[in-house]
Amino acid sequence: MSRLFGTDGVRGLANADLTPELALAVSAAAARVLYDRDDSRRRVAVVGRDPRASGEMLEAAVTAGLASEGMDVLRVGVLPTPAVAYLVGELGADIGVMISASHNPMPDNGIKLFAAGGHKLPDLVEDEIADRLYEQVQRPTGQHVGRVRDVPDAVQRYVDHLLIATPQRLDGIKVVVDCANGAASVPAPEAYSRAGAEVVALHAEPDGLNINDGVGSTHMDAVRAAVVEHGADLGIAHDGDADRCLAVDAAGTVVDGDQILAILAVAMKETGELSDDTLVATVMSNLGLHLAMREHGIKLRTTAVGDRYVLEELRAGGFSLGGEQSGHVVLPGHATTGDGLLTALRVMGRMAAPGGTLTSLGTTMHRLPQVLENVRVVDKSVAVSAPTVAQAVADAEAELGEQGRVLLRPSGTEQLVRVMVEAPSEEIADATARRIAEVVAAIR
Repeated sequence: MSRLFGTDGVRGLANADLTPELALAVSAAAARVLYDRDDSRRRVAVVGRDPRASGEMLEAAVTAGLASEGMDVLRVGVLPTPAVAYLVGELGADIGVMISASHNPMPDNGIKLFAAGGHKLPDLVEDEIADRLYEQVQRPTGQHVGRVRDVPDAVQRYVDHLLIATPQRLDGIKVVVDCANGAASVPAPEAYSRAGAEVVALHAEPDGLNINDGVGSTHMDAVRAAVVEHGADLGIAHDGDADRCLAVDAAGTVVDGDQILAILAVAMKETGELSDDTLVATVMSNLGLHLAMREHGIKLRTTAVGDRYVLEELRAGGFSLGGEQSGHVVLPGHATTGDGLLTALRVMGRMAAPGGTLTSLGTTMHRLPQVLENVRVVDKSVAVSAPTVAQAVADAEAELGEQGRVLLRPSGTEQLVRVMVEAPSEEIADATARRIAEVVAAIR
């Protein structure tokens, strides 16, 4: 049986897969699990959402589920996921619920849960919540029913926190920010403006239906064009819940998450902020990042794909910077999860130094061409462990040497094997990936 919770909460087509009934059951079960751990006092939850239309419906269901179990609810409205995580700690809450499907299309939605302090719940706690979805319990009545109130200054609290975490002024920097018609639409332009930047806001008019619709960090053409049109120093693109950040330099060239990590890692090493001179990234990070970190005397620790694994490694090792190629960057000294706005402010802070253009900073690492082939197989476990596949990979690695890399990874949800190859040129990477993919596809 598959887990209810994926790598980033419960997600699906709103009102079909993710129904109000399921949202109510998940939130009520989460409240019960918390009460079982400590019922000595009244509990508090923070609930936020991105602007997609179904969020209004699911917010009502989540709020009802929490209050029905005696938990007081603080509604913070439309805010980025990292803002909700921050406010869990800031408001002294015991749990946070973010209703969002991140970069997914508008019809989808999701539920992300945060523990006290704004940390993501461990797998074991999520599994316990899933096991107790529909148990029969005696609910509180009378004065013990949870109360609900709004937090009108939630955006202000979050932006204030971002500015405290980013002491550099950004005067003289002109930035185009693509808000994806999502949760960043209000706080991102405000934060960047208050930090001193001149801001051109793009796709910052959410109507509940236009979130991620051809805009944001998964569709970079608009922000690239706008940077050139407005003569801006850079562009920033967020996704629907603003936990990601990708950038564009003055020439319209995309600066991805790996390059952002390289820029921040080198900057933090120089200021002594990079704990144990170590960066945490996933196995899908570009080989160029590995080579650049080696050149700058920075250790690189890799994890499985997924921000939760990056977070686990950061917490376990006490490290201060980690993230993914997608632009999901975590700075544990200031945030408990990826924060696209904080990431953008830190990048612009680095640019505020003399000569610190994003074009020059982007050369901190040289990105090697990367090709990904998805190969459908009968049994992914058998395919990745087959001797002929192992030999094909070994042969390719011998040919590529230190200037290339091969990674085979079974899909977490389908009978697919993902063949990733990095090489000095696109042609070599493509030919090598296709050669290995043919061997994988032949396994029966």
